[in-house]
Amino acid sequence: MPVTSSAEATWEGDLAGGSGTVRPASGAFPELALTWKQRAETRESGTSPEELIAAAHAGCFAMQLSGGLSGAGHKPERLDTRARVTFQPPEGITASTSP
Repeated sequence: MPVTSSAEATWEGDLAGGSGTVRPASGAFPELALTWKQRAETRESGTSPEELIAAAHAGCFAMQLSGGLSGAGHKPERLDTRARVTFQPPEGITASTSP
């Protein structure tokens, strides 16, 4: 049975000077602010679409690895995973890795 997830985004203004928000329909996390600077120039504060993609990749990898290990008779007690998504203007996402 498929499960559909959804989120909403709002953006006001032009790309460089505008700002926006993203929010999950589930309410699993609060509305998060977005700006071009946060996405393309600095990771000092705020979030970006790529950070949210990295979180999803890390979570999916941990779940899949847990399933594979359990299926092979090695039930894990804990798995810590990390993912990195690289955004390079103007190309877009140029890498997704698990360092």
